[in-house]
Amino acid sequence: MIKLFITDIDGCLSRPFKTPDWDLLSQLRRLNEQSSNDMAVPPLSICSGRPFPYVEAVAQWLGVDQPVVFESAGIYELETNKIDFLPAFDDEAELQVEELKSWLREQIVPDYPGLIIEFTKRMDAGVIHLDSDVIDELYPKVVEHVTEHYPRFEVHYTDVSINIILAKNNKRNGILELCEVLDLDPQEVAYIGDSGGDIPGFKIVGRSFAPSNAAEAVQDEADIVVEGKVTEAVLMAYRQVIQDNRKTLAEAS
Repeated sequence: MIKLFITDIDGCLSRPFKTPDWDLLSQLRRLNEQSSNDMAVPPLSICSGRPFPYVEAVAQWLGVDQPVVFESAGIYELETNKIDFLPAFDDEAELQVEELKSWLREQIVPDYPGLIIEFTKRMDAGVIHLDSDVIDELYPKVVEHVTEHYPRFEVHYTDVSINIILAKNNKRNGILELCEVLDLDPQEVAYIGDSGGDIPGFKIVGRSFAPSNAAEAVQDEADIVVEGKVTEAVLMAYRQVIQDNRKTLAEAS
């Protein structure tokens, strides 16, 4: 029985820098609202590498009242307006994040017109560019610098972003912390994601999904690849979980 359905944002709920499909998001919101009085419908949550303000705003769109994960491992509890960080994000890590941001700002951004720092992030350092070719060119440079100077950190990327995160602040540990807050076994959770940073989360949940627009390596790791893309795929996966829960409840009765 799946008791929580978690979705990534970019590449799942919406495409970066594209207008969201509000009709499909409204359908997701209505299903999430149904979870309050229908045992077969697990409530919805979010696990994203995006910074807190954006994750909190998207949670509002969808009527999410469960805790959510931002920056891969930060936990925000909406009901109490409480933010928690994992112990790995200590004083030394915070200082190194600021050093990495300065390096990106001073040594990298000036050489790539259109590249911007991902503002408001606290636990990791990230940059964004609309051209995936720029991301592909920049990624090995960032990996080389981080590997040489910051062994506690690792580098993840999407089509439009590069993120330098604490190795222990990945989505696996973010989801584990979320489950601890909610007193859930990770096997009672379903998760849909589309990029390499989602793979650690796939390895611990009861059911993992990838949309058809996900990277090939992500599709290979997912339990189920949904035929739809982006928001449609999230809705399809959510409905499949609900259908399977209904079957489980019927068999139990």
